[in-house]
Amino acid sequence: MRTRWILALVMGLLLTACSSDDGASDGRVTLRFQSLAWQEESVDANKELVEEWNATHPDVRVEYVQGSWDSVHDQLLTSFEGGEAPDVIHDASDDLADFAYGGYLADLRELLPERLKSDIPERSWETATFGDGIYGVPFLQEPRVLIANAEWLRESGVRVPTPQEPWTWQEFRSIAKELSGEGKYGVAWPLKEPVSATLNLSLSTGGQMFHRGADGKVTVRFDAADEVVPRTVHDEVNTDGSASSATLGMGGSDTLPGFFGGKYAMVPLGFSYRQQIVQQAPKGFDWQVLPAPAGADGLAQGVSPQTLSVAEDSPYKKEAVEFIDFLLRPENMVRLALGDWMLPTGTEALKDPALHTAKDDWATGTALAAGLRSAPAQSVRGYPEWKDKVATPAFQEYYSGAIGIEELRKRLVEDGNLVLARYQR
Repeated sequence: MRTRWILALVMGLLLTACSSDDGASDGRVTLRFQSLAWQEESVDANKELVEEWNATHPDVRVEYVQGSWDSVHDQLLTSFEGGEAPDVIHDASDDLADFAYGGYLADLRELLPERLKSDIPERSWETATFGDGIYGVPFLQEPRVLIANAEWLRESGVRVPTPQEPWTWQEFRSIAKELSGEGKYGVAWPLKEPVSATLNLSLSTGGQMFHRGADGKVTVRFDAADEVVPRTVHDEVNTDGSASSATLGMGGSDTLPGFFGGKYAMVPLGFSYRQQIVQQAPKGFDWQVLPAPAGADGLAQGVSPQTLSVAEDSPYKKEAVEFIDFLLRPENMVRLALGDWMLPTGTEALKDPALHTAKDDWATGTALAAGLRSAPAQSVRGYPEWKDKVATPAFQEYYSGAIGIEELRKRLVEDGNLVLARYQR
């Protein structure tokens, strides 16, 4: 009796173990892929690729899981701590630092195939590098551009910039002033979240804001190169009257009704906003994409690409990376880029003719890809707190005219370094 009881117990435990092994009992691996795609075209592209993988890889099935950009950080943190994280994780590079340093993401250096490593430029890999490891594969990115009322520009007779001959920041300010008058504005700055836009555009002028010393510690500086973009915005709003103060608290989508209504000649927006414009613009509305102004460093601009990572706790890291490699084959990366109205990071995908058309100004955006760099705050520990508690209120007050440039500098540097110091002891 005792022998049969022990045997039954052992068999029960074995069956329990097998049933919890993600389908491994029948020899098939199941990967959970959490996607943050939300636009219909993008969701369709992701689901189609998952179906194509499943049709050709019977031993490694991928389960599509829908996530949300609005809650992804907290949701992932909860799933990591609860041991329930997806195997393949869609996120953005500026959200990876805490997860990478916290040991929740797998270091992909030894797992990535050579094709994928060589296809994506080093400047893009830097966005997902933390310490000595690579914790995500950057695959979609977008420059910040100027979306302009093309008819308004033609009637004004101003020089229209191109990626080969962009406006300087001073020229941009002068033209915005020239386009203003009679209750209309040359530009609308949607700066509800002003920090990343300011820092990323400031790369064109040589601005860095964060500086890493020989001891590895990061400090904040606000030098002359960092002042150019903030001064331009501030002076357009408070001195020239060429930018509407009402839009400073808006998100990008909030400015579109005024743009369509002829209130603003230009709006600085992410390249993917073209989809909303195509869908929402009144019939016959003529718009075009212009490059953001250039500075001492040309059209350099900071970006935080979308990424694909693998959970450190996943028992199927090899299979997860093989799926990522499939998703990011050049032809598939193009499909994902077109679905999201963004640019692929891969050099082969960027050559695709579909990304070089005049329609919807794809060619203008693609011409800016070479200038995209890792966002200045990408790997700075403590950046989220610095942004929320120090930089956001300081920039908001400066842009509205409530404080001057010296008070802005004091807050960003003195208060900012106190915050960062707590993360670098």
